Amino acid sequence: MNNLIRVFIVFSLLISGCNSEQRQDQEEQKQENIPKVNEGRLVHMANFASKFVSARDVDIWLPEDYSEKNSYAVIYMNDGQTLFDPKMSWLNKEWGVDEMMAKLLKTNAIKNTIIVGISNSGLGRVDDYFPQKPFESLSVEYKKELRILLDKNEYTTSMMRDVHSDNYLKFLVEELKPFIDKKYSTFTDKKNTFIMGSSYGGLISMYAISEYPDIFGGAACLSTHWIGTFEDNPIIAQSFIDYFNENIPSPIDHKIYFDYGSETLDQYYKPYQLKIDAIMKAKGYTDKNWKTLEFVGENHSEEAWSKRLDIPFMFLVGI
Repeated sequence: MNNLIRVFIVFSLLISGCNSEQRQDQEEQKQENIPKVNEGRLVHMANFASKFVSARDVDIWLPEDYSEKNSYAVIYMNDGQTLFDPKMSWLNKEWGVDEMMAKLLKTNAIKNTIIVGISNSGLGRVDDYFPQKPFESLSVEYKKELRILLDKNEYTTSMMRDVHSDNYLKFLVEELKPFIDKKYSTFTDKKNTFIMGSSYGGLISMYAISEYPDIFGGAACLSTHWIGTFEDNPIIAQSFIDYFNENIPSPIDHKIYFDYGSETLDQYYKPYQLKIDAIMKAKGYTDKNWKTLEFVGENHSEEAWSKRLDIPFMFLVGI
């Protein structure tokens, strides 16, 4: 074997080793971007494509004993990064959805249910979640002012550029739900289809059941962000209240859950929630299909929502 051949072999081995290490690094990085759960099973779908909104990750949580022989209700949950694994969340806090669902299922407190967590789009979160029709009801001048208000805040995920929550709902209803119903053994009717979220995720959940009452039979809206910005904002809140008054779904076949705390951002919500509650009563909702709870001392955080997570779950899918 001459020297040239030896050099070629050594070079080939070095390149091969580098490629192997690179592939291993890429695989480890890929695994780091997949949420981990302590209970049940999680199917992670990276960059679920849509013609309506930007691609985003979707995580499907299945009970440990999930079986195609059974049928399951579905809860669609916004801000999917915060649901299962604190490493995926922007503040390293999670809701503990897998643990709570497993606990409730093991005690036969709820019916068979799967969770579909839809990740938000980061900087496009507000554009996806801010209810579009109330936004469009605002004056042109105030829309400009609202964008400035949202840009001048400490939350990097709360900028506004182009509100398109109608398209976000089309993504849920026309693309994601059909996919889930085809791939998994689900009850497809509205009686077993729910939507849930907190803060802006609570707003879009309220908007979803109002815009698509034939798709969603229930909504859970935790710490619903009635003020729209990060200080008391009666103008924004009234736009949501007016919209809801005109578009509230029928109490005959829908259920709606609201709650709020009393600290940090939640301190602003009570006056507006009371107006929403008055609408609920006037439209015929009772304690059989509606619940609004106040949690004094609780703030606006995943930690606070996780403490009371069993209540909205029981409300939506309790036996």
